[in-house]
Amino acid sequence: MHGLMNRAVQDFLTVTYGEAAWRSIAAEAGVPERGFEALLTYDDALIGVVLRVASRRLRKRSSDLLEDMGTFLVSHPRMERVRRLLRFGGSDFDDFLQSLEDLPARAELALPTLDAIPRFVLRDDGRGRFLLTATYAIPGISHIMMGALRAIADDYGALVLIEAVEPAEGRPDDGESVRITLSLADFRAGRGFDLAGSGEGRGG
Repeated sequence: MHGLMNRAVQDFLTVTYGEAAWRSIAAEAGVPERGFEALLTYDDALIGVVLRVASRRLRKRSSDLLEDMGTFLVSHPRMERVRRLLRFGGSDFDDFLQSLEDLPARAELALPTLDAIPRFVLRDDGRGRFLLTATYAIPGISHIMMGALRAIADDYGALVLIEAVEPAEGRPDDGESVRITLSLADFRAGRGFDLAGSGEGRGG
C-alpha cells in the first residue's frame, strides 16, 4: 500500500488521540520507529494490524474508529488536498457521487504511483437513492466511506441518509457497499470551494 494512505491513518490517530497513543499503537503493531513515510510502500496487512491494535487500545469499535477516520480524511485542515480532490468531482453532491467511479484515474493523474485508491461502482435508481460499492485492500472500507460521505455531504450542504449494507453471503470479492438517500441537495449553504483558492468560508 502506498505510504500516503498509511500516513493518513497515522495522522488521524496522532491528531485525534495524541502522540503518546500513536507511539504505543505503532510499537505494538510493528510500525517502523520513524512512522510511515509518504513516498514508500508497505505491506497491505500492516495497516490492518495498526487499525486492530488501535481499536483495542482506544476501546473503540472498529466500525466507529473507521467512520471517524473517514470524517477526518475529508474535514480536517491537514487533509485539505483530499477534500479538494473529491470536490473537484462535481458542483453538487449528486455530481460528486457520479464522479466517484473516475476517482482512481483522477488521483493517479495527480500522483501516478498512487495505486491504493478504492475502486467504486455506483448504482443510481434515478430517484435520489444510490448504492455505492467499493473494493479495497482493507476490510471495513464501508465504514470509512460512511464517515467520508457524511462529511462531504455536509461540505456540499446536502441532507443525506447513509447506511451500511451487509455483504452478500459467500461473495467477499464483491466489495463493501453503502446505501445513500439524497433527501435535499441544497438543504443549506455549503462550504465554499474553488480550484484556485483555499476553499475556506461559506458559499452557495
